[in-house]
Formats: sequence, C-alpha cells, structure tokens
Amino acid sequence: MCSDSVLEAGLAVLDESDDCKRMPDEKLVISTAGSKEEASRIATALVEGQLAACVNIVGPIESVYRWQGKVDRAQEFLLLIKTTRSRTTAVMTQIRELHSYDLPEAIEVSIEGGSAEYLRWIADSVR
Repeated sequence: MCSDSVLEAGLAVLDESDDCKRMPDEKLVISTAGSKEEASRIATALVEGQLAACVNIVGPIESVYRWQGKVDRAQEFLLLIKTTRSRTTAVMTQIRELHSYDLPEAIEVSIEGGSAEYLRWIADSVR
C-alpha cells in the first residue's frame, strides 16, 4: 500500500519506505522581469487571478545571459511564483501576455516537500 507522504517535524515529505512516488501538485514557477513595476504587475495579476498563492519579488539581481549570439547583462527582478500543477500552463500564458520580453523566462520546478500547512495553503489559494 502506498502513502503519499509522511509527516516529519511538521514537514510533508515523500514516503521513501516503499516504491511509491507521488506526483507533486505544488509547483514553483521562476521568471524574471526587467523592472520592479513589471514584476509587481505580473505578480499582482497572478495572485488576484488565483493562478498563484504567492509571488516573491527578489531584486534587483544581475543576470548574465546569451541572447541573439552575444553575451549580455541586465538588471532584473526575480519572481518566485507558488502555484499548482493544474495552473502552471495558465501562469506561463499570463506571464507571456503581460511581459515586455520577446522570450520571458518561465521555468516550472516541482516542490518535493515542505510544511504540510503551507503546501495545503498553496492548493487552497489557487483556483
């Protein structure tokens, strides 16, 4: 019999006592924006639209990247978007619609564990 997770010190973690692996529903989408105003506009739209439970805006940060054949640098703001598997496509669509970049960053990362209460709050906050 498989159990989705075990509770250790208030954290939900995968049960590694058997061969069962659950598909985590909680996701982190990482993006960047070229200004604090743009980052705030994207974050607000995602949370107000219930596509994300929370968006942290970190920065400014310095990004070094290759674009159109050359290495470039830019000051950006990092968005850490907490959402669910079922809403990641909508989150990425909204980022593309609201973003000024030709190719905005939108990377989905699975959340493998964390505070059970916090993970439940993410799920309850996203529709």
